[in-house]
Amino acid sequence: MIKRTTLILGMVSVLNACSWFGWGDKDTTEPPAELTSFDETLSVDRLWSAGIGGTDEFYLKLRPVVDGNHVFAANYKGDVYAFDAVSGDRIWDVDLDKRISGGVGAAEDIVLVGTTDAEVIALEQQTGAVRWLAQVSSEVLSAPAVENGVVVVRSGDGKLTGLNAETGKRLWIYDLSIPVLSLRGTSSPVISRGVVLAGFANGKLVALNLKDGKQIWETTVAAPRGRSELERMVDIDSEPVVMGNIIYVVTYQGYMSVIDMLNGQILWTRKMSSSAGMTTDRSNMYVADSDGHVWAFTNDSGRGLWKQEKLHARALSAPAVQGDYVVVGDLEGYVHWMSRETGAFAAREHLDSSPIIASPVVANNILYVISQDGDLAAYALKQ
Repeated sequence: MIKRTTLILGMVSVLNACSWFGWGDKDTTEPPAELTSFDETLSVDRLWSAGIGGTDEFYLKLRPVVDGNHVFAANYKGDVYAFDAVSGDRIWDVDLDKRISGGVGAAEDIVLVGTTDAEVIALEQQTGAVRWLAQVSSEVLSAPAVENGVVVVRSGDGKLTGLNAETGKRLWIYDLSIPVLSLRGTSSPVISRGVVLAGFANGKLVALNLKDGKQIWETTVAAPRGRSELERMVDIDSEPVVMGNIIYVVTYQGYMSVIDMLNGQILWTRKMSSSAGMTTDRSNMYVADSDGHVWAFTNDSGRGLWKQEKLHARALSAPAVQGDYVVVGDLEGYVHWMSRETGAFAAREHLDSSPIIASPVVANNILYVISQDGDLAAYALKQ
């Protein structure tokens, strides 16, 4: 039996530095760019912050999620929290006494987390009480998704499992073979209008029927190339972004592509490497690449608009859009706001001294950011 290996990449940009993985004698890690001063054109207000406990030394993207008036967050040790989204008041917290490695998902009155022991746990949104616990095939490393009474979970072995949202009973399972070597982490499934979209470590994007898990189409976004397993890594490690009938997706050491949701046809593609991910607005798409550069492209053709290189090798989070600004976090706990039009820096805040690897979340014009040390903060733009 072939043993599968995952690489724990706290900083994807150091893949070329073999010493980071214990290979070779000389440390060739590229140092992160020094932050430079700029004229701040934006005022940012920290509405509230809370310490929820970190993810220790583990590379886990336990980002918060907003549903209704609540923000839900979790830590590796098994604590799950619910906060008022505006005031930050704690609504409830519960200790599951489990090692949480995937999450958080929330919709349809439940909160979902996954564990290192291949479990999915559903909690009641109002109280934090456990509704059900279900077993899946392996460790859960991404956020479960739920829509129309079906929970979809991605496990570390590449399997997708559909569960009944009321009972946790298994409805279906989808299995796609994955490479021996891949990045630590998996792309969270995305559900849109009864279709499940999921990216895999072999560079493929699949669309499944939500009700029965049957495949609708499969598209190769990036094909493995190179002589070594390391060179052939083309993981889709970030979740696809859906707007209307269009899907936006990016791979590590591969491509950024725009795909027709109806048939899986690639409309256009561009060379790109990112494990952090991307986001879009109505006109443009924004990507944080593996070198720590932030790019803006037009949605319709992929024409480049700007590139911000002053965060080189700072191991950025996926970007988010807040108002007229693109926002990323970095390896030293800084949050950066850039103009959507030009990429110029507009504001910077320091959350804490630990990395921000989970993508910021925007809801109702409020930005929510969490660090690896478990500091959760909410930011609003001052008018």
